[in-house]
Amino acid sequence: METHAIREAIDRHWAASAAGNQHAEHEIYHDDAVCEYPQSGEIIRGRHNLQALRSHHPGKPAGFAIRRIVGDGNLWVTEYTIQYGDKSAYTVSIMQFRDGKVSHETQYFADPFAAPAWRAQWVEPAHP
Repeated sequence: METHAIREAIDRHWAASAAGNQHAEHEIYHDDAVCEYPQSGEIIRGRHNLQALRSHHPGKPAGFAIRRIVGDGNLWVTEYTIQYGDKSAYTVSIMQFRDGKVSHETQYFADPFAAPAWRAQWVEPAHP
């Protein structure tokens, strides 16, 4: 599958995810896809299990924003934020494709933190 077609599939995936369309969100995955959450030490095997896990999340996201998508060929990375009530989760998704569908995904989740005062002279706030 060419790069353009994969990018379009990724865009459809994230749009469906943001809209809460569980069926369309998971069309991008192979039936035997593996998704890893390294921070919790979990591995989800199979599209069916991944969709079931996500559809049973107790805190449905209140917002979803893509920061950027970069990739080429069979490896793509998406940075995005998920809003859960008044909390943001900064997220990175690394997707590996096989035959035009995701065969392996690794997702990292990070909570925001306050910038330390000691480095203020070298930085500027991202959100004034």
